[in-house]
Amino acid sequence: MVDEPMEEGEADTPEEILLRIGNGKFSLSGGNWDNISDGAKDLLSHMLHMDPHQRYTAEQILKHSWITHRDQLPNDQPKRNDVSHVVKGAMVATYSALTHKTFQPVLEPVAASSLAQRRSMKKRTSTGL
Repeated sequence: MVDEPMEEGEADTPEEILLRIGNGKFSLSGGNWDNISDGAKDLLSHMLHMDPHQRYTAEQILKHSWITHRDQLPNDQPKRNDVSHVVKGAMVATYSALTHKTFQPVLEPVAASSLAQRRSMKKRTSTGL
């Protein structure tokens, strides 16, 4: 459909792109998206819906009018507004976000948590009365 991921600018980090998609804050308008049919954008927005219960299943995707009436789609390819190096850079950034491990949680014993420490303090003060 279109050669660019859901980025807003060349400076977007992979994490920013994924965060926007995960929060449902992406746009299917402007740039190359203006050359994409409303049916295709409707299908894509349902496939990327934040709520898994509202997100299209494979069966729903196959029954979508954009798929079932593909013989009625225009044969012309979307016009490309961007140069290839910008698109390639955006694709690399998105792929990097999907494969890069950015967060490694630090696991500690439960007793080290702030909640456990507060409960321990509360027990000490209430039994000392």
